[in-house]
Amino acid sequence: MAAHGEADRKPAQADDTDVLAGRIADAVDGLAELWTTAAAEASVRLSPHQLRALHALEATPGANLTMLAERLDAGLPTVSRLCDRLEAAGLLLREAAPHNRREIQLRLTAHGRDVLAEVADLRSRALSEVVRGMEPDDRAALEHGLRAFVEAQRVRAPGAGG
Repeated sequence: MAAHGEADRKPAQADDTDVLAGRIADAVDGLAELWTTAAAEASVRLSPHQLRALHALEATPGANLTMLAERLDAGLPTVSRLCDRLEAAGLLLREAAPHNRREIQLRLTAHGRDVLAEVADLRSRALSEVVRGMEPDDRAALEHGLRAFVEAQRVRAPGAGG
């Protein structure tokens, strides 16, 4: 998280994007800490890697180990062990693919979906609490800035470096 002095700095000038980028990085670090802390309060304790795997499988039901490994940018043995732990916890099912019985598909169980929903709820509540602590004008400015950031990111050329 940012040191106390970070928030007291004068506003970045329009052409001082490096300073602003540093402030955004500080905010992202704070958000990541809030995310991790909120997730740790769930009824099932999951590592960040396990959560990423569950989110990836939620977005791509029926993915196989290779697809999941690519999504997580991890090796097959690592992802296989990760899935072993998720399966043992009742969060994941391995099933034979209907088109190829030798291929294994990965699917979330109802319990896995419930845990993801619980984590999302805890994270949302934690974030709402922080935002509620902001002044109304600051909340409006944050919303405006986030919309502009998302739009700028959307139109940025794919693969464009800094």
